[in-house]
Amino acid sequence: MSEAGQMTRVGILGAGWWATTAHIPALQSHPHAQLIAVQSRDRAKAEKIAADFDARHACTGVDELLDCPGLDAVIVSSTPNVHYAQAKAALERGLHVLIEKPMTFTVAEARELVELADAKNVQLLISCPWHYTAHGIEARRIIASGELGRIKMISVLMTNPIDKLLKGINTSPTHGMDHVYVEPRHGSYNDPSIAGGGQIYCQVSHAAAYLTFLTGFRAAEVFARFDNDGSQNDIYDALTVTLENGALVSLASTAATPLGERNYEVRVYGSKGILLLELWRGTMERVDFAGTRREYPALAAHEIYPDQSPALNFIDAIRGTAPNGSAGDLGLASMEIIEAACQSASGAGNVIIRPLT
Repeated sequence: MSEAGQMTRVGILGAGWWATTAHIPALQSHPHAQLIAVQSRDRAKAEKIAADFDARHACTGVDELLDCPGLDAVIVSSTPNVHYAQAKAALERGLHVLIEKPMTFTVAEARELVELADAKNVQLLISCPWHYTAHGIEARRIIASGELGRIKMISVLMTNPIDKLLKGINTSPTHGMDHVYVEPRHGSYNDPSIAGGGQIYCQVSHAAAYLTFLTGFRAAEVFARFDNDGSQNDIYDALTVTLENGALVSLASTAATPLGERNYEVRVYGSKGILLLELWRGTMERVDFAGTRREYPALAAHEIYPDQSPALNFIDAIRGTAPNGSAGDLGLASMEIIEAACQSASGAGNVIIRPLT
């Protein structure tokens, strides 16, 4: 834990598109954070990023960055194929770690990182901005309080128009953004050996973590079917998940929608009432069985997807001024669903993760 008046010194592994879009601006805005090192495999790129964002060290190797003097924490914003190795190396040095989603390629890797962070008594945070919206936090409180009764069913529809990205037709996920400092490398999203897979790793990783974030329950069983739409990656995903409390989840997700058309509809059905969330639209309603309906104030545009919140919370959690709002356990819970869904879609049928409680 950092002392009250001390800066938390952070290094970025994989200082590319998302790091320069979200994580570095967040660190620059935090009064107690200092970016001291950035890493990119390309020396010229690393030096330019370090110069532009006032980082002392420009590194090309992971160990080179981790050996920087005075380092307190690391943000792993590299491609998914190296998340596990880079996070493990940082944790073994006793550094706090913020890791991008998907957390790893496998459940075993994710579990090892969670256990290592616990053993080292350091913060491990999974970068899921949806966990920081006012609606999400309030929905989790309502569910935990029992105000909806026993959670019986959840319906999720999540879409985002990135099918051409997952198919390798283009390499830019940045439509709609006013400014892009650096574009992702080719293959970062469409090469399964780098990205893990398509929609299941890239987008369902969000929705899978959100299920446990909202309810506190992990998946017990998963049945899934994928449609690759002629590509090497899954583009359409349909999952049936049973949570450990017996709640039934229908989760549908696709990357193939028109540009500008995004859906993230979450419907939570309890024995006393329901919650209706539209995450991309920033709306939430609650309806009880007596018919009483409550509409919550709509979120402002900048509150809908708070992309800087994970890094801001990371610093606060390290300093002990706020709880970890997106702990590594949620990344592990997400990986359990992803791995089981991939097994099921490959012909394994219904995959059992743990017994129902």
